[in-house]
Amino acid sequence: MKMTLTTYDIANALREDENARWSRAGSFALAEYLEELEEETGEEMELDTVAVRCDYSEFSSLHDWIIEYYGKPLNDAIKDAGIDLDGDETEEEREELIRDCIRDHGQLIEFAGGIIVSSF
Repeated sequence: MKMTLTTYDIANALREDENARWSRAGSFALAEYLEELEEETGEEMELDTVAVRCDYSEFSSLHDWIIEYYGKPLNDAIKDAGIDLDGDETEEEREELIRDCIRDHGQLIEFAGGIIVSSF
């Protein structure tokens, strides 16, 4: 027996996981991403909120992600990520380099209010 979930159902199930800290916007962005992934692969997925919590994390910004992931201040974390800066980059260019780093190793889901990054 199968039950088809709507985007709203998926987002609510993600938020009901007491060990996860999905924002409302983040849970909807992740739910939409999972639905798109299911469509792209053509395979039905079973929603496992524990697996999702283990595979994805939400952050308020790209800077917050890189600082937490590398456990160092921003400039040191950027160096550890292998991102070469010449010092003339704009903030937007620095953020694009961080995006590229994430995309080279995993998935990046951006939404109003934050980002979600897959584990890698």
